[in-house]
Amino acid sequence: MNKIVATAQMAVRDIYSEATIAFGGFGLCGIPENSIAALVELGVTDLTCISNNAGLDDFGLGLLLQKRQIKKMISSYVGENKLFEQLVLSGELELELVPQGTLAEKLRAGGAGIPAFFTPTGAGTIIAKNKETKMFNNRPHILEHALIPDFAIVKAWRGDAMGNLVYRKTARNFNPTAATAGKITIAEVEELVPVGALDPDAIHTPGIYVTRIFQGKNYEKRIEKRTTRLRS
Repeated sequence: MNKIVATAQMAVRDIYSEATIAFGGFGLCGIPENSIAALVELGVTDLTCISNNAGLDDFGLGLLLQKRQIKKMISSYVGENKLFEQLVLSGELELELVPQGTLAEKLRAGGAGIPAFFTPTGAGTIIAKNKETKMFNNRPHILEHALIPDFAIVKAWRGDAMGNLVYRKTARNFNPTAATAGKITIAEVEELVPVGALDPDAIHTPGIYVTRIFQGKNYEKRIEKRTTRLRS
């Protein structure tokens, strides 16, 4: 089955206001730049976005925040975005903070058909508020529910017409778990290759999880922080 669409705009065409969307990426590494820009252009609002980070003020999910298109963020780390902080403190943006490993497992569970799981992470903290707690091995665990978003948008290095994906190095991050969790998964890739060109043993996301795929362009691949030291 050929799942290729020509543009990012065509890939996100059926995303609607009030949808829940999981985004691959970690900070600015491996984020679906083209798809985010297309969502800004589409103008959908009241989105619930699941992402480890919330981008920067002028890049990544920060572009959707600028346009007030996001109603709620489910995230682990949001410290690099001043606008995000302002919107949360003013009550304009709802925030659900989730420990990073728990967020990854909530997405993995969603993709695996596991409705919920117990974890010790967050027990005894504000994270455990209003959540069921049980003891396992004399240690408290809290019940966390899986995430099954309406859409997942991921970015890969290479992909083929059947939707098979290969990520590159640290840009893999949250992309594979987001891809399996979405009811509809959209993948943008740096390079589209013929079916059969990818080594089956090297495929990270099988095409069965991917609904649409397109080749992106003009990737900036920004770096959040570059730390250097003087040569001795």
